[in-house]
Amino acid sequence: MTSKRTASYLKPILPFLASLALMPPALADDHNTGPAEPRHGMAMHGEPKYPAGFSHFDYVNADAPKGGTLKMAVVANGFDSFNPFDIRGVAAAGINTYLYDTLMESSDDEPFSAYGLIAESMETPEDRSYVVFNLREQARFHDGEPITAEDVKFSFETLTTKGHPFFRNYYADVASVTAVTPQRVRFDFKPTTNRELPLILGQMPVLPAHYWADRDFGGNGLTPPLGSGPYRIGDFEAGRSIVYQRVEDYWAKDLGVRKGRFNFDQIRYDYYTDDTVALEAFKAGNFDFRVETSAKNWATAYAGPKFDSGKIVTEAIDHQRPTGMQGFVFNTRRDKFSDPRVRQALAYAFDFEWANRNLFYGQYTRTDSYFENSELASSGLPEGRELELLEPYRDQLPPEVFSETYQPPVTDGQQGVRQNLRRALELLRSAGYAIKDGKLTHTETGTPLAFEILLFQKSFERVVLPFKNNLAKLGIEVSVRLVDSNQYVQRVREFDFDMITQVMPQSDSPGNEQREYWHSANVDAIGSRNYMGVNNPVIDDLVRQVIQAPDRDELVQRVRALDRVLLHGHYVVPHWHLAKDRVAYWRHLQRPQMTPKNGVDLDNWWVKP
Repeated sequence: MTSKRTASYLKPILPFLASLALMPPALADDHNTGPAEPRHGMAMHGEPKYPAGFSHFDYVNADAPKGGTLKMAVVANGFDSFNPFDIRGVAAAGINTYLYDTLMESSDDEPFSAYGLIAESMETPEDRSYVVFNLREQARFHDGEPITAEDVKFSFETLTTKGHPFFRNYYADVASVTAVTPQRVRFDFKPTTNRELPLILGQMPVLPAHYWADRDFGGNGLTPPLGSGPYRIGDFEAGRSIVYQRVEDYWAKDLGVRKGRFNFDQIRYDYYTDDTVALEAFKAGNFDFRVETSAKNWATAYAGPKFDSGKIVTEAIDHQRPTGMQGFVFNTRRDKFSDPRVRQALAYAFDFEWANRNLFYGQYTRTDSYFENSELASSGLPEGRELELLEPYRDQLPPEVFSETYQPPVTDGQQGVRQNLRRALELLRSAGYAIKDGKLTHTETGTPLAFEILLFQKSFERVVLPFKNNLAKLGIEVSVRLVDSNQYVQRVREFDFDMITQVMPQSDSPGNEQREYWHSANVDAIGSRNYMGVNNPVIDDLVRQVIQAPDRDELVQRVRALDRVLLHGHYVVPHWHLAKDRVAYWRHLQRPQMTPKNGVDLDNWWVKP
């Protein structure tokens, strides 16, 4: 839900989500909002690109043939649920994407615009104080029952009370939902300038009220639920594989938002517990498509007769989506990481230049923004409108926010990390630490600085171990703990870690989801994406301002201000990014000529006849 519209295979595999409790003010008075005309689509800012009645998105092949099977791999320890909306259990890959339709569908070539799917049209006034969705009469669940306003109301109420805490957070500013007629549903909002609400309500999956009437929403386990999307669940083997079967009489197949998409007759996911095994299985033809996340593999593993002959195609395809932040994440709930000087010091022990040269074949660029690879990223010193936004908080922020350009520590080819470790020791001494018997120890408490890095990918050990060795030179004891993916999920959900490696993806239109990452209300919310434990009233206020941005220009400036404050909080040791999708696929797969700015999306591909 973070990305507004992200290719399904690129969505985070650990979507830890959050809740936010807000006091419920009175309903907005729509008598002062003026009339709202039905519209086919809506942009977050400005006007949507595609007109009413458009035939298909520009980046799809409207004549793509239907047929064939897409075989995919998932590297994880299996699944035990078909409910992706409940915090308990691990849902099977693809469930949310293929089984459920939403009210609206976002495009991949705009910052954030949505067009009618289940909803034929939407009505919202200029101040966006409410939204009405007018449902298509032909919209159907897989059992043939119509999708009605009562289903939408049921979905909202179920997801925000029984579903993942994320939904309570995401829709916190909704005051009420009313099924006006069978085809008309209205959402009223609390007093707010949260202009994103009509759009993100359009993202909500619609569940069948009649199916869940006599079932436990959190206890359905591996009973295939009723959906409405382009696929239904076919064969599956618990924890090991799942097949999605294309719905031949899918009600939305000829709509502009669906034309040319979801072309495979079957989509099969097989689970692997080891990525090295999965890579070899791909080269043996056991599955069709692979996104490569390892620079070493990309440089060395994709070679041989099958590649030389073109049976397997490799491409690094440019994209323009924000890459977000990947890094070593500090859990600031731990006393050892509560001091930002300690966090800043430890960043000097990570030698990115060495890693990029020796481990990554020079493929990556260092990340220095939470909104990397976009106009939303801060740079230089704050000036103009961004400075105006930050000025009221000057006394609450580190002076460096205004006086220093943020840059992760760098190393040169001569001294290596030695000079950086000297600077790290200076910061640690200022934070009250000193070397005692070869260990970095807090002078007041007598406690040595030691911590654990939690991993679930063995391949990441080669990145972590040099970092650990550099920290040992400072007298810091680091242990590396490798656990299976399910245990990792559970420990991160409960914030039971000192440090993790984590990706925090972003969209080109940040909004309500920013609460999950940075708002203080989520510090102790089990399952939230506030991994770092950010608890800062300035950040809380900047998040509110981002959500309430009135136009694109103001959104950019507010996000840059938020980005700058986060960076100078030293909550992560930034890693790296790549503005390309590295993909390998067997040549029977075909893709559209145009790649949208959000990058590769397999749901637009097809099998060559």
